[in-house]
Amino acid sequence: MKSQLTLEEKYDFYERSVQNAEGEVSFMHDEFKRFYGHSPFTLREDFCGTGAISCAWVQQDKSCEAYGVDLDPEPIRMGLQRHYSKLSKTEQKRMQYLQKNVLTVKTGPVEVICAFNFSYFIFKSRKQMLQYFKAVRKSLKKQGVFFLDIFAGPESQRLVTDVKKLKNLTYYWECQHFNPFTHECTFAIHFKDSKGKKHNNVFTYNWRFWTMPEIRDILIEAGFSKTVVYWEGDDDEGNGNGVFTPAEDAENCDAWVSYIAALT
Repeated sequence: MKSQLTLEEKYDFYERSVQNAEGEVSFMHDEFKRFYGHSPFTLREDFCGTGAISCAWVQQDKSCEAYGVDLDPEPIRMGLQRHYSKLSKTEQKRMQYLQKNVLTVKTGPVEVICAFNFSYFIFKSRKQMLQYFKAVRKSLKKQGVFFLDIFAGPESQRLVTDVKKLKNLTYYWECQHFNPFTHECTFAIHFKDSKGKKHNNVFTYNWRFWTMPEIRDILIEAGFSKTVVYWEGDDDEGNGNGVFTPAEDAENCDAWVSYIAALT
């Protein structure tokens, strides 16, 4: 049954459940500065959706510029309404949505490119993933960083549903299919609204489930000089605390999310 959510509700629920644009902007800014000793000013957000990160980026500083790239016109349209419209006129001049393919988009060299929410998992072959990473590498300046996120853990490959309760909203992340031979998988996001009504398959994803060593190897093959992995710390109850630090070894939790930074 098709969800009865409005587009505004659909993207509001999504951003409340899985996004922290300001936090990710701060993380990328601070890590870039740690690598190169100065602040970055130019960003390209691949698979940008509503472009929340790009809009938050240009609000940092009057010199910051951003491009939000996505093939789907629907989230771009919602981003113009939800985020771009709230920028000042000068900020709007420094933020541009591009309804383009990330494999072929041309923006000129930038300092930071990001692909979050596992969006690049849409590339199912190694050849295509390498093509994308090479395109990213070519689009970065001499001092540049490509930021990605990645998830895994034994539970992530099982047909289970993760549930997160928020204020007036319940978020469900379900693995609906996983092929152990190809790692082709289907995930879905469901929501239960404040009235208790469940909305199924609001967002669905058909991906290849890539592993950390695969992605790091392809990044190096694409021409990046090195990769840095960030592991999330634990709070007092053993859950993630939202603080990510560089690491090269960790306990294989049932399910985990990490960031990867690939340096030019």
